[in-house]
Amino acid sequence: MSFPNQSTDGAPEIHGARCGQGVDMFGQRVGFLKFKADIVDEETQSKIPGIVFARGPAVAVLILLESKGQIYAVLTEQARVPIGKFILELPAGMLDDENGDFVGTAVREVEEETGIKLNLGDMVDLTALLDPATTGCRMLPSPGGCDEEIGLFLYRGHVDEETISALQGKETGLRDHGELIKLRVVPYDQLWRSTSDAKALSAIALYEMAKKEGVLPPSPPSSGSSLNL
Repeated sequence: MSFPNQSTDGAPEIHGARCGQGVDMFGQRVGFLKFKADIVDEETQSKIPGIVFARGPAVAVLILLESKGQIYAVLTEQARVPIGKFILELPAGMLDDENGDFVGTAVREVEEETGIKLNLGDMVDLTALLDPATTGCRMLPSPGGCDEEIGLFLYRGHVDEETISALQGKETGLRDHGELIKLRVVPYDQLWRSTSDAKALSAIALYEMAKKEGVLPPSPPSSGSSLNL
């Protein structure tokens, strides 16, 4: 089996895989899987390190809300055990839909993590603007060790000051699943300095480049982009 999207003539070939290092089940289905793969480059016959943390695709949403001329981003704040601290992140979640519905999953995850009900028609797939031949139209946060690929979406809306105040510090998440989340509303022009989340930083880059290149769809009119909380 050859790897897709290779820029060189010789593509590595997987000769076999050794599984069983670690499996985490989500109910009746496999959630996370760690394994080693035996991979050999066809051209050089050299072995390529193949330790893999498989967790599958995910989605994240950059929510931008305009209120009285100021644009704000809605972030989640939650504890991340691997790094031992709280961080600000885009609302996000794993794709567990068998049909691969990235947009529907994005809307559902936003509602679960923030309590905000987004309109499907107002969502913009930022990763769809990437070159499919070289990127697969997905963002890869850590391809050296993990198969995770993320679809990044944009939502733009207009709200009043009361909505911004109501969102700030709101406790959300599926708390019976251990999601102890607080919402943080940050001025968009300060967002890139306020977070170390790769999803957020990537979404900012895609959003700004899409605006610069003139390929971003027009923002919904203020009369049609109110939020349901």
